[in-house]
Amino acid sequence: MSSNDNNNREYWKANLSLLAKLLTLWFIVSFGFGIIMVDWLDQFSLFGFKLGFWFAQQGAIYVFVALIFIYAWRMKALDRQFGVGDDEDQA
Repeated sequence: MSSNDNNNREYWKANLSLLAKLLTLWFIVSFGFGIIMVDWLDQFSLFGFKLGFWFAQQGAIYVFVALIFIYAWRMKALDRQFGVGDDEDQA
């Protein structure tokens, strides 16, 4: 196995690890907070809304958008670390 193949495997391993972590966080926020823990969270309020309701209606969307930016930021760092990506990114 060449070092380039090994480098590609490590890159994709890091990519899939990051993706799994971010999707797990999104699942916990959207499904866990918005459905499973909604009754417990409803004892708290945020901006006048019950917290469980807020997570189900708004919070999961905000977290999803934040995760998109986190993924893009971390992938740019991974691209630089492994020497892949656009040529102008590596300058």
